[in-house]
Amino acid sequence: MLDIQIAGLAPSFVPYLDGWALQRRVHAEVVAGTKPDTLLLLEHEAVYTAGKRTEPQERPTDGTPVVDVDRGGKITWHGPGQLVGYPILRLIEPMDVVAHVRRLERLLIAALGEHGVDGYQVEGRSGVWVRRPLSEDKVAAIGVRVEKGVTMHGFAINCDNTLAGFRGIIPCGITDAGVTTVSEVVGAHISPADIVDTVARVFEAEYAAVSA
Repeated sequence: MLDIQIAGLAPSFVPYLDGWALQRRVHAEVVAGTKPDTLLLLEHEAVYTAGKRTEPQERPTDGTPVVDVDRGGKITWHGPGQLVGYPILRLIEPMDVVAHVRRLERLLIAALGEHGVDGYQVEGRSGVWVRRPLSEDKVAAIGVRVEKGVTMHGFAINCDNTLAGFRGIIPCGITDAGVTTVSEVVGAHISPADIVDTVARVFEAEYAAVSA
């Protein structure tokens, strides 16, 4: 069973710190066994989040808030037009975090495929990637943390957000690839509200099958 909560989509953006507090509350309940595995889906106000490997010189100085978080990886941007998902899931033993990330990628590829995005995985790099005329670009990013056997953090799908927030940073520390949006890839306006039900359905079907 997977409990899916749509915590906030435009115009009701969720401040990042509020979303992080919600994650921690749900995580504690899943760890305690008082709540089933849960997927939170929302949009954040504009913010940079800096993972544990972020170097001082990689932090932006454009005035947008920067929040240090307890996931791995480097710095990235969240904001309006981006569908953010936090799968808070108990991993089976023996825990395999890489397998968890790869599963998230496959689910996002399936969901985005229903909206015309031909996404794929790249060996050694997390996220969902697409081939563009002049580059290989990331359309969905993934960053996770596992504590007490339960996952936190998750994924961010660029739907119709501005890419300006990525220009002042090296997203996820990758220098030889770009960032794009679903709207750019398919040549039509696709918002988080347009894909949220698809993402929820794909995740619900996967985790219903796992628990069956």
